[in-house]
Amino acid sequence: MSVGLKYPSSISPVNGIRLSTCCANIYQKKRTDLTLLELCEGSKVAGVFTRNLFCAAPVQIAKQHLAGFSPRYCLINAGNANAGTGEQGLLDTNNTCETLANLTGCKENEILPFSTGVIGEKLPVDKINDGLPELVEKLSSDNWIEAAEAIMTTDTIPKATSRIISLGESTISLTGIVKGSGMIRPNMATMLAFIATDANVSKDMLDKTLLHAVNKSFNRITVDGDTSTNDACVLIATCKAGNKCIDSHNSKEYKVLENTLVDIFCELSQAIIRDGEGATKFLTIRVTGGKKKTECIDVAYRIAESPLVKTAFTASDANWGRILSAIGNSGINDLDINNIDVFLDNVCIVENGQRASSYTEEKGKKVMLQDEIILLVNLNRGDFQEEVWTTDLSHEYIKINAEYRT
Repeated sequence: MSVGLKYPSSISPVNGIRLSTCCANIYQKKRTDLTLLELCEGSKVAGVFTRNLFCAAPVQIAKQHLAGFSPRYCLINAGNANAGTGEQGLLDTNNTCETLANLTGCKENEILPFSTGVIGEKLPVDKINDGLPELVEKLSSDNWIEAAEAIMTTDTIPKATSRIISLGESTISLTGIVKGSGMIRPNMATMLAFIATDANVSKDMLDKTLLHAVNKSFNRITVDGDTSTNDACVLIATCKAGNKCIDSHNSKEYKVLENTLVDIFCELSQAIIRDGEGATKFLTIRVTGGKKKTECIDVAYRIAESPLVKTAFTASDANWGRILSAIGNSGINDLDINNIDVFLDNVCIVENGQRASSYTEEKGKKVMLQDEIILLVNLNRGDFQEEVWTTDLSHEYIKINAEYRT
């Protein structure tokens, strides 16, 4: 069950991108689990990847290929992470890239591989290679939602969004898909995200935009505090729209493009939280009044990842003592607890470090029964503020992860 998330509609094709999906029988149940994105010649690609030191074989190879070549294809399999597989995992990923290169006539290092699923299992190379001819044959510009479905693992709903904007006299399309539901605290991007535009933009500006957008979105979410071995986020510009190349961050066109991409990234990252494993609530943890940005982020994440806080939200129990405990454990050594205010939406529960005189349990309970809640913490020590999006922690989360491999 997701919180306030609907099946995507009105997804726009992006000039220069074609996609396809098929069932490669990687899962025990029959479903699409193999996806191909074709990028037109001249496309520019920026990417960020997990900082987990146990990063998967496809992450290692995708980073190598992206560093030195212009990608023509993204190949994504679901159901198998190809992580914790050693040298054989690298060989297996290279095998699938080589097979696809032979089918399409591109170079092996012009392919970016991605995997998601169970860690520690050998990649089913034969199944993937057998599905590649079908993928190449079925490529179409209209398969974005199908691709969003095929890259899912424990997700309950595909996640995709589009925007159409004007840059000068040119009409620009932007579309993105993402998968992710558990093992979420990206520390770079998200589980797997692919965002594309036909805007003409320089590689330097694309890199700059990606990092900015990621830090405003995918680096502000957490379900369970665990950074995956396979996280990757890719931003593609096919440069097919015909606008004058955007090569400066000072231009009006760049600001419009950047703001639109940040909006897309935020919507997709929040979709992950809304579809978080076992989620019954969508929580915004907003911390204001910090001396610096990092301490606001530290407090927000400490609250967002506290099992005691998260389970209180599941029970709709305004147990504000757990919130104070998390704030006090956030690592700010010179924090004056007598200055701290805490609100549940517009209900003040803590004032000057203690229970607010206007607060009642009835007021707190009313807010806690909502599906979407803003928890505001004011440190009252500076001008910085940040927010993090997270879920509660329900019985269903435990059930999903206890049964994940069965």
